[in-house]
Amino acid sequence: MKPGTALERLEAAIGRLGSVVVAFSGGADSALVAKVATDVLGPNRVLCVTAVSASLAPEERSACAELAGEWGLRWMAVETNQLDDPDYARNDSDRCYHCKRELMEVLSPLAASEAATVVLGVNLDDLDDVRPGQRAAAEAGAAFPLVEAGLDKDAVRALSQTLGLRTWDKPAAACLASRVPHGTPVTFGILGRVAAAESGLRNLGFAAMRVRHYGELARIELPVDDLVRAIEHRDEIVTAVRSAGYGYVTLDLEGLRSGNLARSALDATGFKR
Repeated sequence: MKPGTALERLEAAIGRLGSVVVAFSGGADSALVAKVATDVLGPNRVLCVTAVSASLAPEERSACAELAGEWGLRWMAVETNQLDDPDYARNDSDRCYHCKRELMEVLSPLAASEAATVVLGVNLDDLDDVRPGQRAAAEAGAAFPLVEAGLDKDAVRALSQTLGLRTWDKPAAACLASRVPHGTPVTFGILGRVAAAESGLRNLGFAAMRVRHYGELARIELPVDDLVRAIEHRDEIVTAVRSAGYGYVTLDLEGLRSGNLARSALDATGFKR
């Protein structure tokens, strides 16, 4: 571990870059990078950019705009068009590579105009997982200041809490395409159905969830502590998810597992082969 406190190490990692464009999703990681970068470099040398596409839940764009106003971030939203790329839409194991490549193609010109470096909220724990998107970002010259500062997810949350950032305990919110099993082509219709189902669950008070898409079947993952409450509100959940276009609604008793589809081979019914 490098010397200094977590904050000092992160400030130093960002300070060495001089000017940055932050890929700002509004999650705990990118929010910490955006806030510390703005504090260290000043808003004139930090541009926070939220990529808006069909794979981003509408609530997430609104959350980014709210945080930018609350924290005084220089912020903008840009549209990305991953679904126009057949390599992305076919949804193989390299989908995230093509997604991040598209993101970097949008952010790199902005960074060039700012004489800045693109930075992503990648933490040490992310390096232990299969993340082809990180490879695409690194190939395009992005920097990962959380990694350079030696911060894992727990350290990110602890530092965010110390700084009083309300994102410190925000549940992870991977892109909506991560709800679709590899091999099932990603379409606007599928992403819209997943977004509507998850919005319905949020409206019922479930903050962390995944609605996994298997054709007419939706497999809901919730934290184990929420399973009893889900059963108690079974009728409302069924109504919300069916209203999104699903014919069958299932609850996964194993609970919420981030990256579940990337780690298990599943057929169209949602069961392991």
